Amino acid sequence: MMLQGRHILLTGAARGLGAEIARCLAGHGAELILADIAEDEGRATAKEVGAQFLPVDLGDPASITALAGSVSKATGGKLHGLVNNGAIATGIGGIGFEEIEIDSWDLVQRVNVRGTWLLTRAAAPMLRASGSGRVVNVASDTALWGAPNLMSYVASKGAVMSMTRSLARELGKDRVGVSAVAPGILTTESTDYVPEARHRQYSDGRAVPGPQAPGEITDVVAFLLSEGALTLTGQVLPVNNGFVFK
Repeated sequence: MMLQGRHILLTGAARGLGAEIARCLAGHGAELILADIAEDEGRATAKEVGAQFLPVDLGDPASITALAGSVSKATGGKLHGLVNNGAIATGIGGIGFEEIEIDSWDLVQRVNVRGTWLLTRAAAPMLRASGSGRVVNVASDTALWGAPNLMSYVASKGAVMSMTRSLARELGKDRVGVSAVAPGILTTESTDYVPEARHRQYSDGRAVPGPQAPGEITDVVAFLLSEGALTLTGQVLPVNNGFVFK
C-alpha cells in the first residue's frame, strides 16, 4: 500500500496498459482519477477499480484545461501523481517514413507530445502543492533502438523522453520527480496490428525471453509514483525484460 492516500491522475486509462496500471495503482492504495477520450470504457474501468472518471481529449488544449480544473476541485488542489499514458499508438505503423501523411504525423505529435506537455503544465501547481509530486511518462523503447516503419510514433516517444529529462530539472527544485518508463511490445489489444515478425523479434531478443504482459511493468510505475522514488527523477527506464539495455 505504498500509494495509500496519494491522489493520482492517470490518462489513457480506459483499456490496455492504462487499465492495467489503474488496477495496480488501486491495489497499492492510490486515490485514482482516470481520464480518457473513450468515455464508456473509461467509466467501466473506473467503476471496476473504485476510481473517479473524467473525460479528456489530449489533442484539445481546452479539454486539458477543463480536466485540470476538475482534478483540482476533486483533490483540494493537491495532486501527488500524474501518469501520462494517453497516446495514439495504433493505426500509424507499418509504413515507411516517406508514406506518412502530414495530417497523421501532426495528430500523433499533437496528442503524444503536446498533450503530455500541456497536461503536465496544467497539473504542475497541484503537484508542487502536494509536497511530493511525481510524474511518470509512458514512453517506448522503440525510440531507444530506432524501430523502423513507425516514425511518427517513435519521434513522439523520443520527444517524451527528452521532455522527461528537462522537466525533471525544472520541477526538481520543488521536489517534484519526473521519470519515464519505456516498454517494448506488450501483449495488449493495441499491439494486435503489429506484424508477427516484430513480436518474435522482441520475444526472442529479450534477456528474459518470451512475451511480456502489461501487468509486468505496472509495479515499476507504482514505485515511481511513491515518495521514495525522487532519486530516480530524470531517468528513462526501459521496462522491456532486457530487450534494450540503456
